[in-house]
Amino acid sequence: MSDPIVDRIQRHPKYLELRRKRNRLAIVLTALMMVVYYGYIALIAFDKEFLARPIGAGVTSLGIPIGFGVIVFTIVITGIYVRRANGEFDNLTKDILKDASQ
Repeated sequence: MSDPIVDRIQRHPKYLELRRKRNRLAIVLTALMMVVYYGYIALIAFDKEFLARPIGAGVTSLGIPIGFGVIVFTIVITGIYVRRANGEFDNLTKDILKDASQ
């Protein structure tokens, strides 16, 4: 058995727009995260000397701030997704539910 409300939602133009926008954003952010994370792992695997270079006269190597940058980048792209999800995506969802329940 098929629920008529679910059928209406799945055919709704705003639902299709929501799916398209959400999927596109997820793919872009995932690709960026994969490039950054696996780029860092590739540096660890293939260019240890680059990451082992000391910064200034201290004992901290270049790998530490780059690794920290990977973590910060993850937090930033999570914030981007949450902002879009709580704003644009939630507004589209409300519109879809309002139209479908009429």
